[in-house]
Amino acid sequence: MKAFVFPGQASQFEGMGKDLYESSAEAKQIMDEADDILGFSLTKVMFEGTAEDLKATRITQPAVFVHSLATASKAGDLFQPQAVAGHSLGEFSALVASQALSFQDGLRLVQKRAEAMQKACEMQEGTMAAIIGLEDNIIEEICNNIDKLVIAANFNCPGQVVISGSVEGVQEAVEQLNEAGARRAIILAVGGAFHSPLMQPAKDELEAAINAVELKKPLCPIYQNVSAKAEIDPSVIKQNLIEQLTAPVRWTQAMQQMIADGVSEFVEVGGTGKVLQGFVKKIDRRFPTSAL
Repeated sequence: MKAFVFPGQASQFEGMGKDLYESSAEAKQIMDEADDILGFSLTKVMFEGTAEDLKATRITQPAVFVHSLATASKAGDLFQPQAVAGHSLGEFSALVASQALSFQDGLRLVQKRAEAMQKACEMQEGTMAAIIGLEDNIIEEICNNIDKLVIAANFNCPGQVVISGSVEGVQEAVEQLNEAGARRAIILAVGGAFHSPLMQPAKDELEAAINAVELKKPLCPIYQNVSAKAEIDPSVIKQNLIEQLTAPVRWTQAMQQMIADGVSEFVEVGGTGKVLQGFVKKIDRRFPTSAL
């Protein structure tokens, strides 16, 4: 069984999508439509912007979303998923690719999500840190015992967890995790504390927008970040999508569940094509990975 997986924020790169735009009528149509929906030339920033330009949340999120779906559209008949998943923002790409959500509604939600997250970051300062080489349960235990806000936010693969929270909470956790034997604990250059309770204002803002869109039963199961399980019920998918902003991304657990359910091949769609392949290899080396 073949699964298609979609990357999230931080998979952007300079010049992203330019080759797709020039070589595929389907991809060009998607990108032109995105510019119309957004009311500004996202493609200009994607093709010509600097790394700094692309790092702004209001640009990054729609750019990664559009790039993934343009990549899938160019694949044509090669894109026939039997299961899908998306890392954080990538969950929106996966929902559109599995025809649960229209491209237009998906892009508007991603734009709303990016703006709401940007606002939440400005309301309360927060940060994130990557913890390398320590077991998940040790990281969770240390975070739980710190009296400032910090949680394990992204379970990317065994030995790589990202923590998120207040600046003081993350700094204190980094010190304790280093003492506990982490190989590395690195504060990340991010705008805020994603997938933590500090994103509650963004969650409140996005909830009404998600509830207002039509969500159909997907063509195949989607393994969501919040539950790490196969979901096909539109009402459950919506609720998980709302919860996702303040809940951990359980990527390791979702990939393990996919494997348990019979997935034997993973294809990364969009971004640099390397991030999620790398995670899958660290989760279970037995299964082939590729990129569209």
